[in-house]
Amino acid sequence: MRVMGIDPGLTRCGVGVVEGRPGAPGTMVAVDVVRTDPEAPLGERLLALDDGLRALLEAHRPEAVAVERVFSQHNVASVIGTAQASGIALLAGARLGLPTETYTPSEVKNAVCGNGTADKRQVTTMVTRILRLQAAPKPADAADALAIAICHLWRGGVKARIAAAAARSQAPRGSAR
Repeated sequence: MRVMGIDPGLTRCGVGVVEGRPGAPGTMVAVDVVRTDPEAPLGERLLALDDGLRALLEAHRPEAVAVERVFSQHNVASVIGTAQASGIALLAGARLGLPTETYTPSEVKNAVCGNGTADKRQVTTMVTRILRLQAAPKPADAADALAIAICHLWRGGVKARIAAAAARSQAPRGSAR
């Protein structure tokens, strides 16, 4: 399975593409950051983010998109920008008919580090180890995007299998499965 992880941000939006299966380390396919000009009008920034994500989706053809869920911070302006970027990321995946999923920062940290309160350095270290990279991905937005993709690869794949099994068990006897 190929997953695009997105760490939403209005100025810097991290994007990481990982290929693999649940329980296996996975392979990094690509890592990038879509940047927008903080001085540009909001509409232009959102459009630039959408254009950048669309180009990366078309270039890497993931089977699923995972986005970090917006969480409450003390800086309301930052939360609003992150929420807007998150909406664009979810829309970009949905526009192509891809399954999209969101994960909280603690879910991502727990999946990758085994600790939902891990710091950015720990996440970057574990992403580097899990994907067997020669060097840590930079900037932190890129490492976070890879962590989100790994989280979905491991958790989302399992969730999908459970949902498929539940659907099969609910199907009437004798129906096509």
